[in-house]
Formats: sequence, C-alpha cells, structure tokens
Amino acid sequence: MTFAIHLSGHVKSVVEQTLPTLVGSLVASGITAGDSSLWGADAEEEATKRLGWVDAVSVSRPLVDEILALRETLVAKGVNRIVLAGMGGSSLAPEVIAQTSGVPLVIVDTTAPGQVLAAIDGSAGGDLSQTALVVSSKSGATVETDSAKRVFESAFRDLGIDPVERIIVVTDPGSPMDQAARADGYTVFNADPNVGGRYSALTAFGLVPTGLAGVDITELLDEAEASLLEVAIDSPDNPALVLAAAIAGGNPRRDKLALITDGTHIVGLPDWIEQLVAESTGKKGTGILPVPLLPVSPEVESRPADLQIVRIVDEANEFHFFEHHEGEIVISGSLGAQFIVWEYATAIAGQVLGINPFDQPDVESAKVATRGLLDARPEATAPAFVADGVEVRVSDPALASSGTIAGVLDALWAQLPADGYVSVQAYVNRLTMHQLQGLRELVAADSGRPTTFGWGPRFLHSTGQFHKGGPATGVFLQILEATDLDLEIPERPFTFGQLIAAQAAGDASVLAAHGRPVVTLTLTDPQFEILSLFEAAQ
Repeated sequence: MTFAIHLSGHVKSVVEQTLPTLVGSLVASGITAGDSSLWGADAEEEATKRLGWVDAVSVSRPLVDEILALRETLVAKGVNRIVLAGMGGSSLAPEVIAQTSGVPLVIVDTTAPGQVLAAIDGSAGGDLSQTALVVSSKSGATVETDSAKRVFESAFRDLGIDPVERIIVVTDPGSPMDQAARADGYTVFNADPNVGGRYSALTAFGLVPTGLAGVDITELLDEAEASLLEVAIDSPDNPALVLAAAIAGGNPRRDKLALITDGTHIVGLPDWIEQLVAESTGKKGTGILPVPLLPVSPEVESRPADLQIVRIVDEANEFHFFEHHEGEIVISGSLGAQFIVWEYATAIAGQVLGINPFDQPDVESAKVATRGLLDARPEATAPAFVADGVEVRVSDPALASSGTIAGVLDALWAQLPADGYVSVQAYVNRLTMHQLQGLRELVAADSGRPTTFGWGPRFLHSTGQFHKGGPATGVFLQILEATDLDLEIPERPFTFGQLIAAQAAGDASVLAAHGRPVVTLTLTDPQFEILSLFEAAQ
C-alpha cells in the first residue's frame, strides 16, 4: 500500500460506526466518476466545475517535459534561484513539495514589506540577477500576487533585465492575469480551471514552481498515481474513506484535528492539510479545525475531549508508532499519496458534514473590507491603551479594562466557550520575527484550549474561511509590527505597508461583525517588545 492508516480506541469505534454508510453510499467511486450530485442540490453547480483534481495526475503528465525544458533554458542563462509569488493553494503545496525534496524555493506569500524586499534584494538568500519569479494566481486577480509581480518587474528592469525573460505565470485560462501576461509576452502555464485552489497540489500550481526549482516532479506524480486505485474503490479498506470517517464521524464529533509530524520524510504537510480541511469544511456554522502541533505541545499532554490527534509518521517507523499512540489516527505514506488521500477524504468529509467542500463563501468578506480601507484611508483607531510600548486595540472595551497586556489576554481567554479555540494571527515579517511562532505554545498552555497560529495575510486564504463561517467558538489575537520600512507597489495608490495594515484591520472588523472577540497588539519596537508579549502570555 502507498498509504497506511492505523486507528485505536475511540476513533476506531467512530470509524466502525461511520464507514459502512460511506461504503454503501458509493461516494468514493462517485467522486472518481465526477458525480457532482454527491453534496446535494445546493452544491451541485459548484461541484460540477471543481472535480478536475481527480484527474490531475493524468492531466499534468504532459506538463512535465515543458517544465523541465524551461528549467534547462533558465539554467543555461545562469538562473539558479526560483521565487514563487502566490497565496493559499498556490503556495502551500509548492512549499511542502520543495521542503520535502530538500530543494530551495523562496516563497512570497506575504505583504509584509520587509519580507517582500528580502526576496527581491537577496537577503532571503540568492541574487536577483540569477533569479526567476513564478507568479501563481488561479483567479488572476489576487492582490498580494499582483503586487509582488509588479515590484519584481520593476526590480528586474532596474538591473537591465527584461522581466519577460524571468517571470513565469501560472493561472487559469482566460483570467485577467492570463490575458495580460500573454499580451505582454510572458511565458504562461494554464492550470485546469475545474480544480479549486486548495485541491491544486498536483496541477500546474504545484508542479511549475517546484519543477523549475529542481524537484523530481515525475516521481511525485508517480507516487500519487500509485494511490489512485485505492481511493476509488467503495471498500472498507479505502484509506480515504477510513480517514474521512475518522475526522468527520462521531456524535459528538471531535471537531479539532491536531496534526503532528512525528518523522522526517515529509516537511510542512500540516500547513497544507490545514488549508485544505479548514477552508473546505468551515462553513454554515460547522467544520473541522486543523491545529498543527509539535509532539510536545500542551494539547498533546492535556488531550481536550474535542481534539482528535493525527500523527504523520515515516513508513519505516509506522508499526512502532501504531503500538504507542492509543486513540490517535496514525498515518504514513509518500507525499504524492498524502495529497491524493487527503483530497478525497476532505471531499468525503464534506458529504458527512452536509456542506459544500468546494466553495469559500466567507473569504471574500475580508477582501472587501480591505479594499474599503485602502480606498477610504481612515485614521488608525486610537489604542485602548499602551503598555510597554505595545498598542492594545480591542473589539469590546471590556476586554481592555485591566490596563495590562496580561489582563487583556486573560479577558480574551475568559470569552472562550468550553469547546472554543484561540487563533493567533501574526501580520509581521516572519523572516525577522520567526520566534513569534513560539507564542502559540504559551497561549495554548495559558488559555487551556487548542490554539492555531497563522502568518498574516496568508492564513486569510486558508483558515480565514473557518474563522468566519465555522462554529462561533473562536477568540482572536492579532500581532502587528510598527516599522518605518515600506515598499512602493508600482502603479498602485498604496504601499505594501498600507496593504498589510488594511488586511489586518479589515479582517478584525469582519470578525468583530460576526461577534468574534478580537484583540490587536501592535509592537512599536518589535524585537524588544516580543519579550514582553511572551511574558504576558505566561
């Protein structure tokens, strides 16, 4: 088998109760056959144009030679560094593929000016004169990706390099970016328009940037192909049916999904699963919230009743792990097989939950709020108070009554329902503030509840859907940085600094409008005040 799954304890009982119905409903073979009626009448129109991922392996095969030929051309011109500008599914799958293969790929999935500038000037590694940029956007209208393309074009011209020779575009046929890029003479790869962004790992979105960077994409497709027969059969041995039953079954259902990588062969897979599952299921007040964890995270010790642990292990160690992790879902398999099984399982989980796993109805709200703030440019809201140089803003004045950061955090945790979760969202340059991710562990221990961590604005294209459309059980902690560093966006009336500020403020306003408690902490001297923040979270 290319994918192995082991269950024990509670989750094994859940699967035994749920699996017969899934096998009998013929959902696995139905997905393989492209049956768009599986998710109900309301979802049928969307599903009709979103099942192309089932055939992604065969559709993508002809792309391989084209990608490898372009790589040879670029290498012959001295290009040895690939940068990818993309958001959500356009960046998360390539990131996992490249990291797992040990191949360098610089990802620009941010609007933090310092981080964008680092990708351009080489401080993130490499030399712009030896760089090619892959610009990936399914819609062809993603503001973050368009902004990155504009600033790289300008930087290439400043070096006397024609951007047409160094920028490759991946987008859906007929999108605004497709039309403009072709008119300007850029190399364009069109992806299958019948595949949604988060299901696009094995399409041009996953293969073009990683293939150009040097990944063996033929091997990745081979791994995926080897698992296709297993997931297509209506059998209790189908790993996708088993996984779907494990994550979506049960009454009451464990709706928090802890994702732990307890091996070394696949790097970063939980981040990709997080987007796939959260954005696919988090709507109509229900959903499954993935929570990427470390093997020693507080939640692993406390085991909340609504948390189901999924442990991703190396194949060589799978049986050792199976014996020592009672009540967990323990899985192993190649990266290509993981992509296939999780895509099938997520689509099947959508049927179990009674939702459409292919739309994202609440994502647009944050984009609308951002555009409104960029157009209006209102004065920044005055902080409720400032402590140790940290500006504190809150969605409810009662949250700030203590006048201390620790008190504000305690007040935020007090808003947590028994089945709640904390979302920490860092709108910062993660190259210079990477240590902020460690805040997640402290918050989880202090709040006593499952805690997610997202780099802004990239999480808006993944878990952002769950935050607004899923269960109203989350509380939200935004971390912003005040910096004098900014970067102009050519032919745009706003800068990267203004864009990321508008994205944070826009999402906070939408969350508050949905009745979600929000605390925003702006670090005016980030490198110093991060210590104060860590102390307050303890």
